[in-house]
Amino acid sequence: MEKKKTKVNVKYAKSGPLLLIAAPGILYLLINNYIPMFGIFLAFKNFSYKKGIFGSDWAGFDNFQFLFRTKDAMIMTRNTILYNLAFIVLGTIFSIFIAILLNALGDSLRTKFYQSAMLLPNLMSWVVIAYMVYAFLNADSGFINNTVIKAFGGKSVAWYMESKYWPFILTFVYLWKNMGYQSIIYLASIAGIDKSIYEAASLDGATKVQQIFRVTLPMLKPTVIIMTLMAVGRIFFSDFGLFYQVPMNSGALYSVTQTIDTYVYRGLMELNDVGMSAAAGLFQSVLGFIVVVSANALVRKVDSDNALF
Repeated sequence: MEKKKTKVNVKYAKSGPLLLIAAPGILYLLINNYIPMFGIFLAFKNFSYKKGIFGSDWAGFDNFQFLFRTKDAMIMTRNTILYNLAFIVLGTIFSIFIAILLNALGDSLRTKFYQSAMLLPNLMSWVVIAYMVYAFLNADSGFINNTVIKAFGGKSVAWYMESKYWPFILTFVYLWKNMGYQSIIYLASIAGIDKSIYEAASLDGATKVQQIFRVTLPMLKPTVIIMTLMAVGRIFFSDFGLFYQVPMNSGALYSVTQTIDTYVYRGLMELNDVGMSAAAGLFQSVLGFIVVVSANALVRKVDSDNALF
């Protein structure tokens, strides 16, 4: 009995500090992710502030009709999915490319400077970025119209009234903000690759480019799969700040900037319908879960070693 107690004490002595370190993260997950799950039933209620959460009348699936009964349903779903697909594909390609370049620079002061400079946009608020974009695209005093286009003798463009440019603008802004963070993740994976593999490839006559395609990219496959599966899980969600703040909520751009999140937000602000908002969140979560499970099942079927679960 004495030995058993000693073993238990030793076990807790080892795991105690680790649990203490993890406590803030666990607490955040409980408060931000798990406790709100009890509000799922609001998606099926006609919420009334007067009656309260539990006293409000049940509405069945009526709240879900809000997402599908208007002509905007197809537009916002299409935009949400296509933008996320573009972000996943282009984000992965450019992030790996930047990570390979940073790794080639070695462990020097300039590498740390480039890493910090590329990570900085990720730490900025979308409100700040929105006004930075506005400084470039403002029709009257923007840098693009008054410097770039003027230098080539072109006509000024009313950027916030021309929807055809915004799929490219939003994609560029997203990549500029997020590539630095994603590239650091891939850089960490590259740093973990055994250097002897590169030395062996070099002795066999492989060039730097061949080493990238024959060694680096294959070794990055598990990281790419995990990052992609995590991104696919949020394919029905959109970055609210990107699609609402950056276009300055311009009505002329709704056809290319309207996503499920911005649509629900505008509906909530106009109708004050909490049940509809809860239904939209549940709809996105369920579809995201289905997509992740399906994508992981496909990965497990093709290459079981790299499946997430």
